[in-house]
This record gives sequence, structure tokens and C-alpha cells, in this order.
Amino acid sequence: MNDKLNIAQANQKALALLLSMANRHGLIAGATGTGKTVTLQTLSEQFSQAGVPVFMADIKGDLSGLSQKGGGNSKVEGRIKELGLNQFNYRDNPVVFWDVFGKKGHPMRATISDMGPLLLSRMLNLNETQTGVLTTAFKVADDNGWLLLDLKDLRAILQYAAENSQQLATTYGNISAASVGAIQRALLQLEHEGGESLFGEPMLNFADLMQTDQHGHGVINILSAEKLHNSPRVYATLLLWLLSELYENLPEVGDVEKPKLVFFFDEAHLLFNDAPKVLLEKIEQVVRLIRSKGVGVYFVSQNPLDIPDMVLGQLGNRVQHALRAFTPRDQKAVKSAAQTFRANPNIDIETAITELGVGEALISFLDEKGRPNPVEIGKVLPPASRVGPATESEVAQIINASAFYGYYENAIDRESVYEILKVRGDSRAQHAEKSDESHGFDWRSVLGSSSSTKSSGRQAQGIIETVAKSMARTVGNEVGRQILRGVLGSILGKDRR
Repeated sequence: MNDKLNIAQANQKALALLLSMANRHGLIAGATGTGKTVTLQTLSEQFSQAGVPVFMADIKGDLSGLSQKGGGNSKVEGRIKELGLNQFNYRDNPVVFWDVFGKKGHPMRATISDMGPLLLSRMLNLNETQTGVLTTAFKVADDNGWLLLDLKDLRAILQYAAENSQQLATTYGNISAASVGAIQRALLQLEHEGGESLFGEPMLNFADLMQTDQHGHGVINILSAEKLHNSPRVYATLLLWLLSELYENLPEVGDVEKPKLVFFFDEAHLLFNDAPKVLLEKIEQVVRLIRSKGVGVYFVSQNPLDIPDMVLGQLGNRVQHALRAFTPRDQKAVKSAAQTFRANPNIDIETAITELGVGEALISFLDEKGRPNPVEIGKVLPPASRVGPATESEVAQIINASAFYGYYENAIDRESVYEILKVRGDSRAQHAEKSDESHGFDWRSVLGSSSSTKSSGRQAQGIIETVAKSMARTVGNEVGRQILRGVLGSILGKDRR
């Protein structure tokens, strides 16, 4: 097995990433149009060829070309000639496509329980008080052994907590109706952004992200994120959930000959923007410890300042494309990036960062002892797969031929909180109806005849309104309430006429 990946060349010298150091994480940074996407493509297919599975999000739609054999690109052919790559061969790669919305890949789902209150609070942009109420709702469900699988389950447990807040207060503390209302409104916004597609079953099996093909090549998992990226909090929280679940579920392996999985986190700044301290601490912990599970995490961002220092210090393998120093922040980023590299007496790093051409980068990988190599200016090798997107028909063909096809496409809706509380609400409604009948309650006498006097009509309407309000409190689910409002509303409307 080849123990290193040749990523770039510097004066006929190969700049290689050691597979045994690939789980020490990395950073790919640079301004728009400097070559980050091609670097990402080259790295991912090199990992695949070495038998390492890869996960990445495709924000622009370009990375689907990894599934197709390259060729016919003048810029790629020019780079092949420039670097003297006489043995270069075009090839495709084993790819599995994923899509939260199930349009451009297999549906990728999480359950509410697995996402947890901390990440959901981030996704919903809740404040500290609202996060506390959400956490309480999760605790109530856990203590009762109720499953939280999808958004209707979360709505049901929040409604249950609000309606029973007085009884629950002694055990769980105050549950503010205002906070519950704010969370419900945030859930409406999440549904509008497609959150309903994200939650449910079958949930993603993480072993499915860590497959190799019949030739021993690592499968490249591509999450279609063109639409998902329009909801930055949902996008960033989903990827953080994936990382967290990998960390929680994979066994400790220590130092390995090669990673079990490499995870590319594109648009990494979205992960850290406005993140509360508790979440930043969780991210730092996951990044620090997940390498012992054999997972390498590579952040991709326009600016190294987008990554907090506590995380940036753990990214040992660096590929820095050009930065533009047009503003004071840009100048600070250039200086900061220059200081993170191990110095090379032949390179003025700070100046070089602003003068790099497209496809050139300042590169420093870890040596066999885990120390950063002196920085070099290298030209990134071209990818062997297609530069640019695959066609819709090509993507569809790969999806239909996948071993996962038909499993994730069939959604499951088993009994969970929503169904349990719905049955409980229906049971209470039936009990109330039987109780009324046992006391001689006659609906027909309430409705009255067409010859009733105005006085009796007003009395009947008053009774109907009272019964309507009582039944609305009894029925414990949103659908029941909508039906009740529709039926009784029409009766009251006729009576008013």
C-alpha cells in the first residue's frame, strides 16, 4: 500500500500527505476563484484511491464530477503538461450521492432524539431560556420512554409540556408558555426551510459512509447542499451532528496506518458564526478527540480567521491558496495565515500569500513524527475525474445503481410521541363523551328545533360554546383541534345567521 498521497509539486519535488498523519486534520483556505474546489477534488480522489472513504458537502454542484472520468479540459491538460505528468490517467471514482430532500441523492435523515436539544437549539436559533425549555421537553420524553423521531413528535411533546406545565413544574421546573410558543414558531420556520425532510426514519447508518468498492477504493460520499446551503444554520448543524455521531459511535483505534474516514467541512465559517460558548466547546472537543477514532477532519474556508484559534491549532495539514489584502481584515488574515506555517528561509510567506496564482498554494504537511514540514509553494496536481458537474441523468444512474437504493427512499413512521399522545387524547375525549351520556346529556336538545325562541336559541348557543371549549381542551393534538374548529364553527355560524 502506498503510504502517502502526492498532492502538489514544487520544483519537480512531490509534496505528499502521509496517510498515517491524515487523521491529524487539516485546513484548505483561500479566496474565491483561487482553486480550493480543485484541491478538494484532488485530495478526495487520492484518499479514495488509497482505500479511505470520504464525506463532503457539494455546495456549488461541481463535485458530482468526481463520479465521472475526466478528459477534454484544456486547463487540466495544460497543468498535466506543465508538471510533466507523463503517466497521468483519467478515471472516475466510486461515489454515493446523498440529499436531505431526496432529489439528488439518497435521503439523509436524523431523528430528533439523536440530534439532541443542544444542536436543535443551534438550528432553531433559540436563546438560553428557550434552550432550557427544549431540554426539559426532551427529559420528559426520556423519563416516559417516548421516542422523538420527527418534527410532529417534537411539536407533540412541547404541547404536552405546555398543557401540563403545573404538574411537571415540581419535577422539571417552570415551563414557560411563551418559550414554548417561541420554539413552535421556530419549528414553523424550520419546516419552511425543509426541516421536515431532515427528521425521521430510517436514520442514516454511519457505517454506510465508510464503505469501499470491489477494488478496495474508498467510496466518496457527496451530500448535495445547493439547496440546503440556503439555510446556513441547518447546513452547519447537520454536518456537526454527523461529526458528533461519528465521535460517539466509532471505537477508539489510536494511531492508524490510514484514516477510517476523511470528513471535509466546506464553508466552515458557518459552523462558528454566532455559536454559543457551550457549542464551541463541544466542537473543539469533537475535533480534538475524533482523530483517535480514525477520522480526519478538513475545514474548507475562504479565510483562516473564520476558524477559532482553539480549533485552528489542531489542523496540522495546511493548503493555503491566495488571499487578497484589500481591507484591514484581509491584511490581518494574511499575517495570521503566515504565522501559522513553519518558516522557510527561501520564502517570504506573507508576500507569497497575496501573489499565488490559481491552483498554486502554500503547503505544509506533517512529517512522520507529527511535526509541520517547512512551508513550500506548490502547484496542486489536477484531478483525474471530471472538473465540473455530472449531468442529471448521470447522477440518477448512479443513485439507481447504488446498493442503498430503495432503503433510505422508503420513509418509516413508527409509533412515537405523537401517536402515543394522540391515542391518550382520543381516549380522554371518548371518556368525556361517555360521561356526558351517563348523565343524560342530549346533544339534540342542545341543538334545538327550528321553532325555538330567540331566548332558547341564545341559551343553546351558550351551551354549544361551552362544550366546544371543553372539547378543545380535551383533544390533545393539532389535527383534532382543526377538525373541531371546522365542525363546531359551522354550527355556530348557522345559529348566528
